[in-house]
Amino acid sequence: MSRVMDRVNALSAVRFVELFGPIYEHSPWIAQRAHGRAPFSGHEAMLAAMALVLEQAEEAEKMALIRAHPELAQRMGVDPTLTSASAAEQASAGLDRLTPDEFSNFRALNEAYAAKFGMPFIICVRRSDKQAILNGLRTRLENTPEAEQQTALAEINKIAALRLVDVLERLEHEV
Repeated sequence: MSRVMDRVNALSAVRFVELFGPIYEHSPWIAQRAHGRAPFSGHEAMLAAMALVLEQAEEAEKMALIRAHPELAQRMGVDPTLTSASAAEQASAGLDRLTPDEFSNFRALNEAYAAKFGMPFIICVRRSDKQAILNGLRTRLENTPEAEQQTALAEINKIAALRLVDVLERLEHEV
């Protein structure tokens, strides 16, 4: 992947943000700030730079990023802000194929979570399935708001890591 990283390191700021801005849901500012930390020795260093940007962000920016994420298990087509990456990730965990009872459970838990924390429940769905997500919702409802914000940010970094690899793999196969 070193040839790909050579290409990444040579990208203009605009092109870098075009490619990597979507890694963090509706938050291209992370890629924009991370670009200034190039050159990157590899994708791990690039991801670490983005995670550091997030860690050093203002509290309001962190909450805006968290709130930019879609509610899990909504009926497809209901959320106009749902990115294609989020839709595919939710589908990979079976969230696009819920029974009426499962959908009701998700709705109730999502509503309880949003009421308690003021943000959507975030989990790296590509590393999970419906039952684990439901269990995570139930368990994490017991967290404090501070602990839950930190957990949400950690999950966002897991999502970003997978999305970064996807983008780099696409770049690797471009001529």
